Amino acid sequence: LDLDTAKQELEEFIPHVRNISDSSIRKMAGRDLMRFKQFKKQGIAVKFGRFSQKENNQIRKNVEEFLTITGIDSAEKLLFTSRYPEDKETINRLKAEHLFCEKLSEGIPRPWRLIYYRARKMFDPNNYKGRYTKEEKEKLKKYHAMHGNDWKKISEMMSRSNLSVAMKYSEIKSAINYGPWSKEETQKLMHAVEEVIRKRMEMEDGNSLSSSEKSNRDLSIDREKLYQKLPWTEIEAKVGTRYWRQCKQKWTTILTNKMTKGQQLYRGTKGLQAKINLIKRLYEMKVEDANDINWEELSNTIGDVPRAYVQAKFYKLKVSCVPFWQKKSFSEIIDYLFKKKLPELEENL
Repeated sequence: LDLDTAKQELEEFIPHVRNISDSSIRKMAGRDLMRFKQFKKQGIAVKFGRFSQKENNQIRKNVEEFLTITGIDSAEKLLFTSRYPEDKETINRLKAEHLFCEKLSEGIPRPWRLIYYRARKMFDPNNYKGRYTKEEKEKLKKYHAMHGNDWKKISEMMSRSNLSVAMKYSEIKSAINYGPWSKEETQKLMHAVEEVIRKRMEMEDGNSLSSSEKSNRDLSIDREKLYQKLPWTEIEAKVGTRYWRQCKQKWTTILTNKMTKGQQLYRGTKGLQAKINLIKRLYEMKVEDANDINWEELSNTIGDVPRAYVQAKFYKLKVSCVPFWQKKSFSEIIDYLFKKKLPELEENL
């Protein structure tokens, strides 16, 4: 396939394909296009976003089967071959002979690269090492001073995953405030969010509107752009005194207050009604996995609120009302809330 044809054919499955580099498109044409067409024949759409429990289980199954077929003795050797230089040649030969790419992505309607990254995250023993000690934090600062943002190198030196060291450094690199936000911090956050949204909209306009359309167009902001896929590490850097997760939580609070005009939706009688509506709607959806929920639609069940607000309320409901929720599937949690908690809430109302 030539590059233009590949772009055209992939665009049906990946609308943003023209923003992807040419080398990545060539790889996707080889690894993904035929798979995507097969899934289409089965009526299955290509997925993005968080992996479901079912997909995680399929990855585990694919990896375990590949290890059995090849005799490679661990998932770490398979997915982090560079850590085993003495076995590297043999492992790479076995991967090629037994079609590793095809086997890993079997039954999962997603781009191969995303499946591979997910598998590496799941099977990296360096991801499960618990809290950082004071000594580790000092080492991390020292290694960053020496190697900059070379997270691969730093992760090898610390025996932690790339993602883990990058996120931890983001958290400890500067003095972080805790507790209530000052007025100045809140203003900085609001300006930072406004700046990234405006920049993004101007880029989108540049791609889709003529100059005359742009000059006549007011910069109105679609509600979803106010909270979906914002670059929180960039916003964190602009705020300067708060960790990205704090920025995200604070922004959700600000938005919720603005969208509800400061009303307390989750207190008193309104709160009971909101919980009742939420449980009923989740039960009606008959969804097997939390990742398949349309949180945007669900947020209208409680009121005009951001999706993160509803997700947080559902989490609180699950943790406080469902015994041993960690051991239950998503549908079992919803069944429990519907059959046990809902009658109690309706009685209190």
